[in-house]
Amino acid sequence: MKINVNSRSMNFSESQSLSHKQKEEIIYLWNKEYPLCLAYSKVTEFDDYLESLSAKYHIILSDHQDVIRGWLVCFTRNGERWFAMILDADLQGQGWGSKMLKLAKEKNKELNGWVIDNDRLVKQDGSNYRSPIPFYEKNEFKILSDIRLKNKKIDGIKVQWANGKE
Repeated sequence: MKINVNSRSMNFSESQSLSHKQKEEIIYLWNKEYPLCLAYSKVTEFDDYLESLSAKYHIILSDHQDVIRGWLVCFTRNGERWFAMILDADLQGQGWGSKMLKLAKEKNKELNGWVIDNDRLVKQDGSNYRSPIPFYEKNEFKILSDIRLKNKKIDGIKVQWANGKE
């Protein structure tokens, strides 16, 4: 489904599944923007991640050459709606991430995510990963600092948005 939000030659689309080409582009973006400890080396690893998600749909931000520049996936985990998202660093601070979240909020009453809350982790290019906490605060998410995810790959906190309309 195409969403007519064309501006600066960018386009949003939604899909229940991803093509192999889309997965490769998302992995490239994932590995470029997320900390090195979360990197995927093969499409099959990313497929395993996607297969572990239920009731998922994808929001994709593409440029004028149809290259993926942003991706958000919503899914159900333990009876709650969750999301993961990535935005190309070149587009950060221009409102594209907020627009992706707005599209996700229109389809969900609640969104939960895990967010790295420090700037100590290193990205593929050697730079430090910047915590997106200020971005989520700006987009009306509660920062639940007392709910942590700690494992060998990530140490993060839960963020949550809930639609105030009941």
